[in-house]
Amino acid sequence: MTWVTTAYMLSSTTIVPIAGKLADIYGRRLVYVTGILTFMLGSALCGTSSNMMQLIVFRGIQGIGGGIMMPLAMTIVGDIFPPERRGKWQGIMGAIFGLSSIVGPTIGGWLVDYSSWQWVFYINLPIGILAAVTIYVGLQGEKRLTDKAVIDYLGAATLIIATVTMLLGLNFGGIEFPWRSWQIIGLLVTSAATWLIFVFVENRAKDPILSLDLFKNRTFTITNILGFLMGLGMFGAMMFLPLFLQGVIGISATSSGNTMLPMMFAMVLTSIFAGRIVTKVSFRTMFAAGMGIMVLGFYLMSTMNAATTQAVAIVYIVVLGLGMGIIMPTVTIAVQSAFPPEQRGVATSATQFFRSIGGSLGMTVLGVVFNNHSRVIMEKEFFPIIQGIPGLAVEPFAGIVAKAHTDPQSLFNILLSPEAIKAMPGGIQQVLLPTLKTALADSLQLVFLVAMAVLVAGFIVSFFMGDSKIAGKADKPAAEDAGITLFAEGLITEAELAAELVPDLLSETAPLLNRLGKKK
Repeated sequence: MTWVTTAYMLSSTTIVPIAGKLADIYGRRLVYVTGILTFMLGSALCGTSSNMMQLIVFRGIQGIGGGIMMPLAMTIVGDIFPPERRGKWQGIMGAIFGLSSIVGPTIGGWLVDYSSWQWVFYINLPIGILAAVTIYVGLQGEKRLTDKAVIDYLGAATLIIATVTMLLGLNFGGIEFPWRSWQIIGLLVTSAATWLIFVFVENRAKDPILSLDLFKNRTFTITNILGFLMGLGMFGAMMFLPLFLQGVIGISATSSGNTMLPMMFAMVLTSIFAGRIVTKVSFRTMFAAGMGIMVLGFYLMSTMNAATTQAVAIVYIVVLGLGMGIIMPTVTIAVQSAFPPEQRGVATSATQFFRSIGGSLGMTVLGVVFNNHSRVIMEKEFFPIIQGIPGLAVEPFAGIVAKAHTDPQSLFNILLSPEAIKAMPGGIQQVLLPTLKTALADSLQLVFLVAMAVLVAGFIVSFFMGDSKIAGKADKPAAEDAGITLFAEGLITEAELAAELVPDLLSETAPLLNRLGKKK
């Protein structure tokens, strides 16, 4: 069942940088519409699945389409609007993404409850048709940014192998196979070797899929480091929030989802705010502020314990959402400001790629932290307290408790199952549940502290960004430079550029011509 999610994640993450490069070669419209149609094809096939294997394969196809669309949406916004307006619209795009994250699961749950699970996929078809027509019509007249299409097939192949083997190793390690098993070691060694081959290939490719020269740009490098660190800390820790809300506070899965809504609304608000002020301050200020607020959010979350109420938890995760909303649009805006249109697709896609890789690594690292620390906590705080309780010496409790010595999560799962709790005798509930909740809360505190440490590193890295910023209206260059900039952005034609430059050229050369005439 986990492969239904894993298949989408693998294909969508892997295709992102390839899609960005193809968009730079063939134009945004062709590649974006191809992504929409691929996503629709995968959705239609998912709805017709008659077994899990079919659903897994079709989800992989759907993921290819999703991986194409996600970064190109931000790239197109960067193409359409000039730098001083780009921040506002990237912020609005981030807000729409946050809003869809709230509305989407609700609609999905409604469709499953009142129709069938197939319509979770079929609903994408009419929306996809509308989106494809809108993009096709709206981007008519778009010019290809390069004259010759040179596809780096070897670079694409090595990138796919390196990414897929790394993600498989990170996702299956400690779950499907032990970390020291030959399967996981083989996957990670293959990934490391293929990444080295990828670097070798890209250094020699005529037109590489992900040019290593991009990393010579400080804005690109620092921004992607920050995106990676944010993904590592944020997505990893977010995985554990529902565990705290349901297991420690004791609310239902539905209430747990509703508790996350204020965080998303906070992210929406600060995304819009960040998009508006990013033209007035440096990227360094934006990143430092966002990372600092996220550090505060994770610190507050690390103080949560078995006595924490739902209201307090909401306040803490809202703080986290405020920081997220500042960072997410700024990452895209900063990278787009550093490159011309012919490199904007691959540069924008890279930010999504590194953030996704960071998220996968974060889930793995924090999962290991949680498992190892929870064993220590259980041996120290839980098992000594429950020893000697007569009811726990008989099945099924005896087997569950015995397994918990090596797999604490199996015991924590009781807290997530109202049916399992009801099946317990009242006396055992009174002793077992409070102690178990305390152990789970203590285990999660370290997870949030490690996530906080990762974002502290991000806060420090943000100061290496320098003073780069978007040039606002007051900071525009001289007329001829502005004309050249607009031409590079594709916002004026050659004729308009010439009309703008010729009067300035004549005014500058007139004194020289007069002097030459007098000498003659």
